[in-house]
This record gives sequence, structure tokens and C-alpha cells, in this order.
Amino acid sequence: MSTARPSPPRGASMLGRDLAIDLGTTTTQVHVQGRGVVLDEPTLVAVDTGTGRLVAAGAAAHEMLGRTPQHVLTLRPLSDGVITDSEITEQLLRHFVERVRPTRLVRPRTVVCLPSGVSAVERRALEDAAMRCGARRVFALEEAMAAAIGAGLPVESAAASMVVDLGGGTTDVAVISLGGVVNARSLRVGGDEVAEAVADGVRQAYDLLLGERSAEQITLAVGSVWPLAEELVTRVRGRDLSTGLPRTVELGSEEVRRMIEPVTAQVVEVVRSVLDVCPPELSGDLIDTGVTLTGGGALLRGWAERMRHELGVPVRVADDPQHAVIRGAGACVDDMGALRQMLTRRPAMQA
Repeated sequence: MSTARPSPPRGASMLGRDLAIDLGTTTTQVHVQGRGVVLDEPTLVAVDTGTGRLVAAGAAAHEMLGRTPQHVLTLRPLSDGVITDSEITEQLLRHFVERVRPTRLVRPRTVVCLPSGVSAVERRALEDAAMRCGARRVFALEEAMAAAIGAGLPVESAAASMVVDLGGGTTDVAVISLGGVVNARSLRVGGDEVAEAVADGVRQAYDLLLGERSAEQITLAVGSVWPLAEELVTRVRGRDLSTGLPRTVELGSEEVRRMIEPVTAQVVEVVRSVLDVCPPELSGDLIDTGVTLTGGGALLRGWAERMRHELGVPVRVADDPQHAVIRGAGACVDDMGALRQMLTRRPAMQA
């Protein structure tokens, strides 16, 4: 008795599987058509400074942070959501694509996610990198739209939806109605600036130097943007700037909240600015539908409460917010025909 094989997703060929890529400042995620998210790793590389050769990428490079010999440099090829080193970005992207690509016989169509405020030059740099990594055609999707789709918002409805995507390098805010972005802004401030604010605050208050990973761990352990029912405390180890020796101090969530307040205030202000220019009919919708928070930054404690207090509208954090963008881009890949209107296309190169 034969067993029926499941049919491939609509638009998928028997040999090729299209890709969705969210190349973020801190994390890169890849969705393969019909398979879901198959890669979720730091946007980080370790490079041999003598040869320019890629030593490690992703999680392997992250393990090397602060521990490399002099001839190996760990770096992020993106800053604030845009490419700062095109050659290294291409090496990183090629490394990731080769790991997940099921076949080299067919070049995939590729959806890439872009912050709302990127320039034409910045957009072209990412599209070119995707083309050189084997895409036969590249489609661009705004991160805010991808986040809204991934969060399950009714993007094709006439009623307005508002999404705030709190990423590592950018914060993208958009009001969406009838399958399009009505108004959007992208602020080049995100989780990286939060970690930098913590590191700067600890250095100023305690004369203690922290590494990048330590600052990130403090944010995860006790970071918040709104008072907590029970404030938290963590122990922080770093290098004493006056003696050069290791030292440990205690840091509370109230103190960390003060350190990151300048960053928090910028994010709240950009959300308010988008609401201020929203057409009256859509503003009325948002009183009912509210704001949905996505991105890894939405996991920082108290964002929903802070936004609700500042903006006076309902606010919720999406389920699994750090994967909302790649889920939305993946939905476009899995059903390209139905969601093609959300995408803009880069002309095909000759195969």
C-alpha cells in the first residue's frame, strides 16, 4: 500500500526552494520555503586580518568575542540596519545561504527585509549581496510590514494596524491599512544602543569597563523601561579602570532603567510622531486595535506598560516577537502569489 507524499507549497518547484532573509544588525534569520526558519544566528564574523579570510560566522564567531588572537578580528558588517562592509557582508550571507540551500541546481527567488528608512544606495547594496549569493530574483519587503504579517495583524483590512519593530540596530514604526504602509518611520536606535548605554553608565558610575557581551547580559538580567513590581539585582564583573584589575559590583534594575532612559525616550518619541501624522480615520481605528510590539527588543521588561502610559492606546507584545519579521517574510515566500503585492522586485539577472 503506497503512502501519499505531501504536495509542495504553492509556487515551489520540485528542485528549488525560495528563501526569505532577515539580515539584521545583531541577528540573521533565514526561512526556506516549506521548511520554516532554518537559521537564527548572530550577524557576526571573525576575519583573519592578514588574509581577509572568514574564520568563523554566526554563533561560532559570537563565542570568539573578546577572546581572539591579535590577527583575528570579530566584527559586525552591519550598523543601524545598513551594510557598512559590503565584502564581509557578502561572505557572511554566502556562508549562511550555503548552509541552508537544499540544492545548487536551481537559483532561488529571495525576499530580503529592509528598514523603512533605507536609502536607494543602502537598499541596492543588500539586493546586490543577495544576487551575488545565488538569488535569481530579489524581492524587498519593509521590516515593519513583515513584522505585521508575522504578528498576525489583518494587514489587508481597511481598519488600521500599527506595528513597532524593536530591532537590534533600528526601530521601525508603521501604520498599515489595505495591504500597504500609510505612514512609517525608521529610527536608527535599537538594542545595540541600549547595551551601549548600560556600558557607558557603568563606566561613569563605577569606573568599571564592561565588554559587549557583559552589557547585553545585564540588559537581559535586570533591564526594564517601566517600574517593576519587584525590582531586580545582578552582579556585574568588569575591569577597574583605575587599577586594571577585575572587580565586581551590584547593579539594580532601577539604576539600569535610568541609564537607558535616553534611548527609551527616543523610541517613544518616534512612535508618537507617527501617531501624530496618522489620518483621523485611522487614528480612531488605533484606539481599538492598538499597537503591536515585535522584535527582540520587545522582550525588554515593561515596554507594553510604558507605551500604554505614554500613548494612551492599547499595546501588546506579539507572540515570539523576535521571529515576527522572518515569519512575515517567510509567509510571502510560502505563498508568493497571494502576498506579491507586499513586495517590490529587483529585475532578474541573466541565469
